[in-house]
Amino acid sequence: MTLLLSLFAAASYGLGDFNGGLFSRRGGAWAVSLVAQIGGTVLVLLVALVDGGSPTAADLGWAAVAGVANGFGTAFLYRGLASGRMGVVAPVSGVGAVIVPVLVGLTAGERPGALVWVGVLLALPAIWLVSREPVDGPAVGAGSGLTDGILAGLGFGTLFAALAQIDESAGFLPLALNQAIAGVAIIAVAMTLRESWVPRNRYALGGLISGALGSLATGLFQVATQHGYLTVAAVITSLYPAFTVLLAALVLREHVHRTQAYGLALCAGAVVLVAAG
Repeated sequence: MTLLLSLFAAASYGLGDFNGGLFSRRGGAWAVSLVAQIGGTVLVLLVALVDGGSPTAADLGWAAVAGVANGFGTAFLYRGLASGRMGVVAPVSGVGAVIVPVLVGLTAGERPGALVWVGVLLALPAIWLVSREPVDGPAVGAGSGLTDGILAGLGFGTLFAALAQIDESAGFLPLALNQAIAGVAIIAVAMTLRESWVPRNRYALGGLISGALGSLATGLFQVATQHGYLTVAAVITSLYPAFTVLLAALVLREHVHRTQAYGLALCAGAVVLVAAG
């Protein structure tokens, strides 16, 4: 159950990122990201009216932490992609998003089997390779996006770890709080960096699709952690760049580079090993 839910979460995140990338070209990355968070908040609130659950103060607290981390990670990922090199920012953030929840899971006493561990270790280079674009020119330093990639990875990793602390009985209200706070965090960081975040054209509304997919993915991940190891759920969900790359190849006919092909193969191997374990 944890494996399947995490795979569906990865697919939803990947499709959401693919959609967001398309609309960001004309609607602006920050504006599309903000609209996505607003749309996701409204959607989850509607679901919460049906199944509001019984969240405790601790559940809402963890949701708030997850929201700040979500907005923080998104903000630095977008800044890195805009000012640095995608071939550095994306893989660094992807691997970083795995490390934090894995460490939290181990600290909490999780001990997956040997095959699962092999799959987890295989997933780290898989995420790196599938996210990586060819880099031309001199070596890339912190000023070219490395720092932003690290900060984004810490944000997303904290998001995963915090969501896993929310009890199953809490319902969907904490998830809505997470989305809302993430939107506020994006605005705060955008204003600090003096970036334009106000939606100014109809293309920004494309973020509503990404928001729905992102909310679905986050909800699936949260349920996955309630049925199994955080370590497994975080690693499998973090394979979402593979779905984005596949969609870009199939829909936009973008070329899949050799390193990305190797990464896709490793992603498949990681899933098989985790499932076998």
